[in-house]
Order: sequence, then structure tokens, then C-alpha cells
Amino acid sequence: MKDNVFDAVVVAGGEYPTAAQPLAVLQNAPLVVCCDGAADRHIATGRTPDAIVGDGDSISAENREKYAHLLHIVPEQESNDQTKAVRYLMERGKHRIAIVGATGRREDHTIGNISLLIEYARAGCDVCSFTDHGVFIPCNGTSTHKCRKGQQVSIFSITAKDLSAEGLLYPIYDFNNWWQGTLNECTGDEFTINAQGEYLLFINY
Repeated sequence: MKDNVFDAVVVAGGEYPTAAQPLAVLQNAPLVVCCDGAADRHIATGRTPDAIVGDGDSISAENREKYAHLLHIVPEQESNDQTKAVRYLMERGKHRIAIVGATGRREDHTIGNISLLIEYARAGCDVCSFTDHGVFIPCNGTSTHKCRKGQQVSIFSITAKDLSAEGLLYPIYDFNNWWQGTLNECTGDEFTINAQGEYLLFINY
């Protein structure tokens, strides 16, 4: 998301953010939705979410009762709580969504949460996920991004073909494994990825 203006922020159930960038995104959010597994940690910081969404199995009994008026239980198990929170927002017309706290705690959940960004983009969501180290952005086709000289960028191909880039130190190509697109570097104040299809960017702060 080029201008970092969001309709809402989802606090997912991984490690609660500690870095300045995701905390600033959270602080400036017009609307905050916690996955139920993140609600206790968010509330413990002195903040109150606008909604708590999930299957209801992770929030403490105390907060479940105290914040019952904010709790939206979605019992189905075909999607995770992050997806339920994103869907909750999209159903209410919120399509510019930032996610924080989606990584850490469990590696399998981390991989799942990151891969789901592509699914949200396919559904029409303008989404990105801020970690304590950088931001994941799902992309499709050619995209241009602001950066600083020397800033590190990784490209993870999902369905992308005919990959090339301007503004990166190392040439890119049609990767057949995720590691091949990692640890590239910006040579100026913006870079462009050319592709046919989908890919994930990770831009280090």
C-alpha cells in the first residue's frame, strides 16, 4: 500500500508487535479488529479493540465476559482467525487493511498467515502485513515501490512468470524456489517489479 493509509488494522494471534513501524500503524488505525487469540495481549497494553473476531477459543474467560459486546464468534473451522477478521472487515466495506502480529509464536501459523495475503488480494483486498522487521505486500503484475538506497527486498514468486526488475542490485528471473528471490537490495529511492502473475514482496525497514 503506497500511502500507508488504512481503513482498519487486524491484530493477529502471533507475537504482539514491538517495533516502531507496526506500532505506529496500530496507533494510527481508525478501526482495530483483534483476532480472539490476540485480544488479551492487546487489551493488556491498555487499548480496547473495536471488535474481536474468531472462533472464541483463545480469549480469556474474563475478557470474553467483559468485552462480550465486541465479540463476534465465527465457529466454522475452514478458515483461521486472521481470515475471519479480514472477512469481517471486507463485509463492512473496509478493503484497505493492514495486519500486525501475524508472525512469531508458531512457524506453521506464520507461513499460513503470510500465504493468505495472496488470497485476500484475490478477493479484492488492498492488504499488507507489518512485522517487527519489515512489511509483506502481495502483488500481481508490474508494481513500483518507494525505498531507500541499500534497503533489502525479497521477492517470493507464487504464480509469477517473466520476472524482471528495475532499481534492484541483483537481476531477478523466474524463480522455482522461494530462497532464490531473497536479500536483494535497492539501488535508489524506488524499484519496479515486472511480472505476469502473483508474488509476495518483503521490504525490510
